[in-house]
Amino acid sequence: MARQRAFDREAALETALLTFWRHGYEATSIAELTAAMGIRPPSLYAAFGDKRRLFEEAVRRYQETYGAFTTRALAEEPTGRQAIERVLREAAEEYASRSHPTGCLIITAAVNCGPESAEVEELLRGFREGSKAALKARIDDDLTAGRLPAGTDTAGLATFYAAVIQGMSTQSRDGATHADLLHIATLAMSAWPKSDNL
Repeated sequence: MARQRAFDREAALETALLTFWRHGYEATSIAELTAAMGIRPPSLYAAFGDKRRLFEEAVRRYQETYGAFTTRALAEEPTGRQAIERVLREAAEEYASRSHPTGCLIITAAVNCGPESAEVEELLRGFREGSKAALKARIDDDLTAGRLPAGTDTAGLATFYAAVIQGMSTQSRDGATHADLLHIATLAMSAWPKSDNL
């Protein structure tokens, strides 16, 4: 009969997520992970594979929990403008929260990676590009509905708001408060093009 694991896998994964979020992928060692998770290296490898696979699982968990506000906002709001404004406002709240590490794991976890972590950088870049494409899709909706001026550069506008979100993450890690980030969100929305029809 297989021996049961002597630890809570979900709790261990949550701890690993927070550790990667706090320190970044490359700076987080197996020794730090196992110490934080309260397990020995053989248990980590048996439960999660290697550090890379543990990180990928932590990223998926992040997207389903802390980072899920973006997907919800883009899906639930009736217009692209309302969706993006909600993303920015909820990012301000989430990134500045002191109940977990500040900023966004997807944005910050591979900032200072060397060549040996190129696949991790590519993984996170893919998620960020996916988010930018989702922003563009909602902006395109507004263009199609006539809520944006004809000829609006929707790709450029999506890149602008993606850059704002990434900047808000960095600002929060530098100590920006919820109020500071909300101010950035408000200023960013003032750049939204006005439709000639409205």
